[in-house]
Amino acid sequence: MSKPFEIVREFEVEASPEQVWEAVSSGTAGWLWPMEYEPREGGAAPFGGTVTAWDPPHRLTGRSEGPEEGPRQVFNQLDHLIEPREGGGSWVRYVHSGIFVDDWDNQYDGADKHTDFYLHTLREYLRHFTGRPAVFAGADGSGAAGDPDALVAAARALGLPDRAAAGHTVHVQLPGAAHATDVVLDYRDPYFIGLRTDHAMYRFFGRNRFGATVGVTVHDFDPAADPAGLEADIKHWLDGVYGVPAAPAAPASA
Repeated sequence: MSKPFEIVREFEVEASPEQVWEAVSSGTAGWLWPMEYEPREGGAAPFGGTVTAWDPPHRLTGRSEGPEEGPRQVFNQLDHLIEPREGGGSWVRYVHSGIFVDDWDNQYDGADKHTDFYLHTLREYLRHFTGRPAVFAGADGSGAAGDPDALVAAARALGLPDRAAAGHTVHVQLPGAAHATDVVLDYRDPYFIGLRTDHAMYRFFGRNRFGATVGVTVHDFDPAADPAGLEADIKHWLDGVYGVPAAPAAPASA
């Protein structure tokens, strides 16, 4: 049965309203995934939607509805309100609202938890990489990447210590890296892992907890970064952790 939802978050950052605006309106490859907003009210928004508020650097709203949202969602809206903070920086109010069609509790739980991780990554971007062009790459695992302990398997493949917590520097083997290296563990809970180097952020999504499979994304701020190479590295790493599904057998000849 269809049912509306609303997820609201408010937070403060040291970045200026102009820097936050850039991040949410045109710099999304640096913390979410590449999305485009036509810079005017009534313009095109992501997911086949429409820009319903365009007031830089204060208000950005995109709304989409209809069959494009797929069988689980028929309306989706992302609203960003940005205000200058006394003494510098910005206050941000983020609202994700819409209508889930089925499996409401699981869909809401997944969206709610993803919101915290995405907005954490936004704050990391604003703190460490703001204004720098990003190359984005990502892939999802298959097969065992949907098992209940799949994110635990990813942590072990990285070499992430069980007791390591957010804020620790850890020595891990990143996808595609020739050698293990020291990185900052910037986020960790049962659903997500965030790792940060001096030029990139690696995000590990435990979507196995929400009926899908573990996924990995990279936001790379090195001007020489190659998106195709990054994606190949991620896929190779996922295949190594979870195995590659067997190809279907060829039909027997008559």
